[in-house]
Amino acid sequence: MLGAVMTSNTQELRARLDQLQASLSTRESTTRFARAGVSTVIALLVGGASGKLFYDSLRTPLLAWAAALVSVSLLVYAFISYRLGRKVLVDELKQYESMLALRSELRLDDPSALLPR
Repeated sequence: MLGAVMTSNTQELRARLDQLQASLSTRESTTRFARAGVSTVIALLVGGASGKLFYDSLRTPLLAWAAALVSVSLLVYAFISYRLGRKVLVDELKQYESMLALRSELRLDDPSALLPR
């Protein structure tokens, strides 16, 4: 009877571990940080082009205003992506700690537990 309880408890812990590993395999925070970085670089390039258009023109062209608007929009998008990435990272770190605790409880990282008796 005790063995059946231990087995079902172990199976539940194993299922929870598999679920945590599957959810951590996607790493959404990395994608969010990459979007923030790429958006920032593109915003700086477009902003530089916009500044050059403003500097070289006798009267302000509409293209310079459009480029400035695109640059500011990209910077706002980069900031939002970065903030969302930080929020997701906090959740991922909590899930990672839970996964490590489960691995410890299941004794998966204990080499002596894996040896035959």
